[in-house]
Amino acid sequence: MDLNEILHRAVREEASDILVIAGLPVTYKVQGVLRREGERFTAQDTGALAAQLYRMAGRDMAGLTGTGDDDFSFAVPGLSRFRVNALRQRNSLALVIRVVAFQLPDWQSLHIPEEVTRFASYAHGMVLFTGPAGSGKTTTLACLVDIINNTRQAHVITVEDPIEYLHQHKLSVVTQRELHTDTESYAAALRAALREAPNVIILGEMRDAETIQAAVTAAETGHLVISTLHTVGAVNTVDRIVDSFPPQQQRQIRTQLALVLEGVVSQLLLPGVDGTQRPAFEVMTATNAVRNMIREDKTHQLASVIETGAAQGMMSMDQSIVKLVQGGLISEETALRYASNPESVKRSLKGAI
Repeated sequence: MDLNEILHRAVREEASDILVIAGLPVTYKVQGVLRREGERFTAQDTGALAAQLYRMAGRDMAGLTGTGDDDFSFAVPGLSRFRVNALRQRNSLALVIRVVAFQLPDWQSLHIPEEVTRFASYAHGMVLFTGPAGSGKTTTLACLVDIINNTRQAHVITVEDPIEYLHQHKLSVVTQRELHTDTESYAAALRAALREAPNVIILGEMRDAETIQAAVTAAETGHLVISTLHTVGAVNTVDRIVDSFPPQQQRQIRTQLALVLEGVVSQLLLPGVDGTQRPAFEVMTATNAVRNMIREDKTHQLASVIETGAAQGMMSMDQSIVKLVQGGLISEETALRYASNPESVKRSLKGAI
């Protein structure tokens, strides 16, 4: 099967991902469901498709052959953009290709609540978007950048690995930098960004203590820093950040985080009743009570603050899931499967009847 045909089929069927792995047919991920089509690939097939993809992207395969992993993005004119992870597995080459539309996503059509989008209006501080891989964090970040771009005169600097959505300059100026192509690391790009007159810095991921410290410093100097972490929930996010540092530095980072953190958004994608995927969100805003709990290492109390913080724009994941059921977007069965406290969700749904 020709790679061009695979890419066109993926766009036509609105697949989010394409998996090309030896021993399996081409596999498309559509609304979270894996669909296998055609004949099984051999190792020779996947190697030939990888070579074809690198030719299409105009990229040297030396990075892949040298390390066994390579991340990059490319575009097919008139079709779509694609984010690629090429890898070696079991002595063969494999490809995982994310389909990224040319047009920017619309936050309203994606059912992203205003509790989330209002962070785009913040002037400074740190906002973190969390969730497992494939939960839509990058898409939500792209929505926030587009809101800023349409509503504010700002210099927005994004650092991504790789770049997925392309932003045109509107009211804002949007500078997009790709890891390894335009800069050597997130931390280096952050340090450089402070000399590039930014108002907003979008950081694809905070992977280590060096990057986290650089991001916190940028937020301390009066910029809005928005980034992601592969954690689930505000409690785990704060603990993960603090635990990234040696014990002797943890009190200091707790104090800094309590000062700069403005919010944590955790996101999941749930199967909807119409076959599409629906996002559910936990939203924590940094009230004085939240800041004190972070500073005093009482993060275990954050969940109860989020649960009762609707007046401050907060929402627990279970509350978001209940809203999706009440809106007819997901089934009660799905709600109970994904809820952190199924009994509480069941009571909430019965009380709403």
